[in-house]
Amino acid sequence: MREFVIFSRIGKTNAHWKNLHDAGRLDIVHECIVASLFLSHGIRKNVVFHAVLNGPPNPPLHLKICGEKLHNVRTDQQTWTQILKKVLSRKQHPGINVSKTSFEALIRIKAQNSQIYVLEENGKDINQIQIAENPVFILGDHVGLPKKVETFALRFGQKVSLGKKPYLAAACITILNYILDRKK
Repeated sequence: MREFVIFSRIGKTNAHWKNLHDAGRLDIVHECIVASLFLSHGIRKNVVFHAVLNGPPNPPLHLKICGEKLHNVRTDQQTWTQILKKVLSRKQHPGINVSKTSFEALIRIKAQNSQIYVLEENGKDINQIQIAENPVFILGDHVGLPKKVETFALRFGQKVSLGKKPYLAAACITILNYILDRKK
């Protein structure tokens, strides 16, 4: 199993918005969902995606999306606008759970059974480490991880890098999936 966690600084925690961009950049969360879970004509069953939303009105809010249980979805933004509005209104969708779990609580839980990797340009080169069996990768949104959040996550894991260039979060996830797929 591989997991991805995105820390969204301003992702709205309710369904009172018109589009993903204006919902605290939930468009970035959508892009990361697609990069994490979707293959051409399929869903990755071995992936869990987490988004911790810290925007108004009631942060934090934890979205957990399990590839194994996810269905009735496509990759387009319109579909995910509808799904995210639905789950943020506290309605159910197969494979998606919503809770009030904070980032810190999630990381503590994940660190019990998984190796935590925090993506950062100044980390150790990903090609020079042996990625653990059940990796959890932590990413920031368009602004990056707040220093305090990064410091907390590093208490439980290590800083790794895909290179010196700052890639978009969704691109990082695509690269990580590619690296992990090639190791199989």
